Amino acid sequence: MKIALLGYGKMGKTIEKIAIKRGHDVVLTIDKDDKDYDITKADVAIDFSIPNVAFNNISNCLNNNVPVISGTTGWLDKYDDAIALCKEKKGAFIYASNYSLGVNIFFELNKTLAKMMSALKQYNVSMEEIHHTQKLDAPSGTAISLANGVIEKHEGYNAWKLDEKDNNTIPIVAKRIEDVPGTHTVTYESEVDTINIEHIAHTRQGFALGAVVAAEWIVGKTGVFTMNDVLNIG
Repeated sequence: MKIALLGYGKMGKTIEKIAIKRGHDVVLTIDKDDKDYDITKADVAIDFSIPNVAFNNISNCLNNNVPVISGTTGWLDKYDDAIALCKEKKGAFIYASNYSLGVNIFFELNKTLAKMMSALKQYNVSMEEIHHTQKLDAPSGTAISLANGVIEKHEGYNAWKLDEKDNNTIPIVAKRIEDVPGTHTVTYESEVDTINIEHIAHTRQGFALGAVVAAEWIVGKTGVFTMNDVLNIG
């Protein structure tokens, strides 16, 4: 399989190593300032770029019939446009805030717990995410996905806010600490006890492997998919 890497930072380089180890060819490595390149050289593209170029990268792929996997966060104000373009072009697209197998299991665990806790009004939910200092957006896309999972399953919450607590709102605390790949904690607290669920990433390897697995899965397919489709969970 011929892979284009759109975004060649730490994550892009980790994906490259895993892709090559799994027998694939990386035919393009595109950094943020690279504009003239032929995306049609690739069978599939993996986008881990930056928020202000992600949508252009995705659009370029879809316009050229190249399936695209995106893990860039911070661009989702244009997500519906990407979905519309994918359907118009009969392309193939996956966006995930996190490609780690463990995190995607954590997403489902989070929804299950939220449903169980919905009737227990004495518990208040909050979230904390910790990432490396190079991460540009806050809260993380993973934290937003977790918050939306709670909102979907818990009758007591309808929104989230960064560093702010309000009625029916999930407060998210975002911390940036050197060399932390990603830690996400969901907390339910009452006067008598506290329930935590937590996912701690030790390296970037899990994120990168999941992105390559998603790229392998999507080739030859048409439509808009999620990691639940790739992993057959949820």
